[in-house]
Amino acid sequence: MQGNFIYHNPTKLYFGEESLKFLKDELQNFGERVLINYGSGSVKRSGLYDEVIAILREGGKTIVENPGVMSNPTLEKLREGVRIARDNKVDWILALGGGSVCDYSKGVAASAYYDGDYWQAFWLEGQQPAADQRIIPVTCILTMAGTGSEMNGGCVITDAEKNYKTGHVFDSRLMPKFSILNPRYTMTVPMDQMKSGIYDIMNHIFEQYFSGEDDNTSDYIAEGLMRGLIVASRAAVKDPQDYEARSNIMWTATWALNTLIKCGKRQDWMVHQIGHSIGAWTHAPHGYTLASVTMAYYKRAMQYGRPKFERFAQNVWGVKSAEEGLEALKNWMKEIGLPLTISELGANEAMIDDIVSTTNIFPAGYMDLKPEDVKEILKESL
Repeated sequence: MQGNFIYHNPTKLYFGEESLKFLKDELQNFGERVLINYGSGSVKRSGLYDEVIAILREGGKTIVENPGVMSNPTLEKLREGVRIARDNKVDWILALGGGSVCDYSKGVAASAYYDGDYWQAFWLEGQQPAADQRIIPVTCILTMAGTGSEMNGGCVITDAEKNYKTGHVFDSRLMPKFSILNPRYTMTVPMDQMKSGIYDIMNHIFEQYFSGEDDNTSDYIAEGLMRGLIVASRAAVKDPQDYEARSNIMWTATWALNTLIKCGKRQDWMVHQIGHSIGAWTHAPHGYTLASVTMAYYKRAMQYGRPKFERFAQNVWGVKSAEEGLEALKNWMKEIGLPLTISELGANEAMIDDIVSTTNIFPAGYMDLKPEDVKEILKESL
C-alpha cells in the first residue's frame, strides 16, 4: 500500500428502521433555529415530513423551511438558500431528502457567512472556507441511496445559465454532524432514481479503484463493495420492496464515498466530470449520465491499466480477461436497465462540442485526457 494519507470522518450514523427515533436525542446538541431543506414533495407524500416536524416541534425548535431543492441543485437555488439562512439567522441545517438535498445543504452552510463570491471561491477555484469563518452545522435524513453525501463533504451545483455543473469537496467541517439512514425511506423514490443511484454507487467505487498497481487494502474493500452491490441491485430491481437488498444498497452507498476506499489511491474522477457536463446539457439523472459513457471510457483506460482490469474481471465477475470483465459489467448494466449511450439521454452529435467545452479535465488514474480525448469518448458513446 503506497502513499501517505490522513483519514478523518466525524459523521455519526444512525442506520435501520428505527433510526429516526434518535433525532430527538440529537436535538439537544443544536440550536433553536433549524433550516429544513427538502425537495419537491415526496417527503410529504411519504409522511416523513410530518414525523420530522412533530419531533422538532416537540423539541422546541423554530423551523424555517426551504422546499423545492431539485435533483441537480442550481446556483440560483443555492443563492436563495443562502439568503434564507442569513435572513433567519438559522443555527443549523437539516437536509431532508436525497443526496442532492444533502449536497445543497452543505453549499448553503459553507456560503451563508462567506464574505465574497462563494461560487467563485469554492466551486470555481476550489478553495476551502477560512479557519475562522462561521459554518452552519449540517445534518441529514436520507431518502435515496447513491451519492454518499450523508458521510462526505461533497457538494455538486449547476450554473443553469451556463450549462455548467461542477462539484467541490469541502473539508470535514462540512461533513454532516449526523445522518439518519432508514432503508425504508429509499423505497419511496421512483425506479429510475433507484437505478441511477445504484450506478452512481458503482461508479464512485470505480473512480477510486481503477488506479495503481500496488497491493492496496482499499482495493480489496472496493471489490467487496462491488460484489455486494451487484447482488443487491439484482434483487432490488426484481423486488423494489426487498428490505435486505435496499439496506445493503444504502450501506454500500455510504462506504463507497465516505473517503475510506480512496486511502492510498491516486483516483480517477473523469467519468464523473464528463457525466456532470452531460447532465448540465441534458438534465438526465446523474447516475445515468455516468453509465452512458462508462464503456467507452473504461475500454480506453484498460489499454493503460490492464493488470487492474484483469483483477477486476477475476475478483468481481469471476471471469479471466480484462475484456470479459468489461463485457460482464455491460451485461449487468443492461440487466438492471441502465442506459449505455448518451443518445438515450437526449444528447446528439451536435451537442458534443458544447459538452466538451464544459467538462473539467483532471489528472486520471491510468491516463490523462485532453479535450480531443473527451470528444472521442463522447462520440463512441452516442
